[in-house]
Amino acid sequence: MKIAVIHGPNLNLLGLREPSVYGKKTLKSINDALFEKSLVLGVEVEFFQSNSEGEIVDYIQLLPEREFKGIIINPAAYTHTSVAIRDAILAVDLPFVEVHLSNIFAREEFRHRSLFSDVALGVISGLGYRGYIYALDYIVMVLKQDGNL
Repeated sequence: MKIAVIHGPNLNLLGLREPSVYGKKTLKSINDALFEKSLVLGVEVEFFQSNSEGEIVDYIQLLPEREFKGIIINPAAYTHTSVAIRDAILAVDLPFVEVHLSNIFAREEFRHRSLFSDVALGVISGLGYRGYIYALDYIVMVLKQDGNL
């Protein structure tokens, strides 16, 4: 079973960018932790990061033909603005979990609204890099229950 892990804009700067908000872990270290967890769960993960909305949309659109079964996505700033990414996820009809390193509800008001949360299996916000690990556990459990494994 293949799960796509999509990281949105500015997440390539993790470890340097506002560590008091986003933590000190780099994107590579988060991906490494997810890879290790995927081995335990017996699934394949593929990582994709882009600062470009169109590149994220293009990547999502190719997932079904590449036989991916689910998505973990941190849309980052696109959480609050991207109808295009939301529509791409809905179009491919893959279950997904939305992840945020910081607690978006404890930040500026404009960050409180997500264009993804109402169609996600779940939302994990404010648990740092561990949120990605919990998201992988959860989506694998759901896919197993649904017979997609």
